[in-house]
Amino acid sequence: MVLIALNIALFGMAPAFSAGTPSPQNAMVYIIWPYDGAVIHGGKFWMRMGLRDMGVAPKGTNMPNVGHHHVLVDTELPALDQPIPSDRNNLHFGGGETEARIELPPGKHTLQLLLGDHDHVPHDPPVYSKKISITVQ
Repeated sequence: MVLIALNIALFGMAPAFSAGTPSPQNAMVYIIWPYDGAVIHGGKFWMRMGLRDMGVAPKGTNMPNVGHHHVLVDTELPALDQPIPSDRNNLHFGGGETEARIELPPGKHTLQLLLGDHDHVPHDPPVYSKKISITVQ
């Protein structure tokens, strides 16, 4: 506690603490399909999600090195120490799905994956994919 007070007094900041569920340093989540730059005709498509060095399990499964997918549509990463929002831009796949039917309106869109733990909170360190862009016609 003295070290924390000294840190605040000397540097004006407290050390960062994370309460997230641990993830392996080499874990990686990625979008298998669609690929970056894809043109989707009709607006409906099957998104395929991949995960390396961790497992996929339904929400509520509190086991080491597992989580479930969240698809971020046209948005930035949420706060990484809070539960992932659930709305039209943050799609939850708490059943342990590794593919999902997505429907988007015509136009340009971004997609990104973020793995959530049993309580929908990102892991520590967070496991998220590269953001890709697609066009729906």
